[in-house]
Amino acid sequence: MNIKKIAQKQYRQIINKATQGTQFLDELPEGWITSVRKSLGMSVAQLASITGVTRASISKVEKAETQGAVTLKKMQSMAQAMGCEFVYAIVPNENIESIILKQAQDKVKSQITLESTHMALEAQALSQAQLNTQFKRRVEELINDMPYDFWENK
Repeated sequence: MNIKKIAQKQYRQIINKATQGTQFLDELPEGWITSVRKSLGMSVAQLASITGVTRASISKVEKAETQGAVTLKKMQSMAQAMGCEFVYAIVPNENIESIILKQAQDKVKSQITLESTHMALEAQALSQAQLNTQFKRRVEELINDMPYDFWENK
């Protein structure tokens, strides 16, 4: 196994762990800043005082968060001011291997569909069993040797 594949495997393990730890994290209608502030019994004025900004600034940041327009830096400073840790992550909906398998299957399905059409026109159509065997083999090959265009949908 080459270095690139070893590193990729290590990354997959890290990311797959993340998929297991976020089931409890629901989107909060008021946003995280407001929800944590309220759970602490902290007013907008108190958070403003701690962070050294105006109440209007806190209200603006809380509104920006609900609109998806708050900066990561602001989230970090608000979390820190409330004695919390800001965690930023991109978490897959399923494990990485499943995402890769689906992409490989989609690519091979497109290729085989096109090839089967040409072969049928030339009266060389494969049986369903032959198609299934070809499909499985090519999916495995694609996963093992991901070409540069693996993620392109053509």
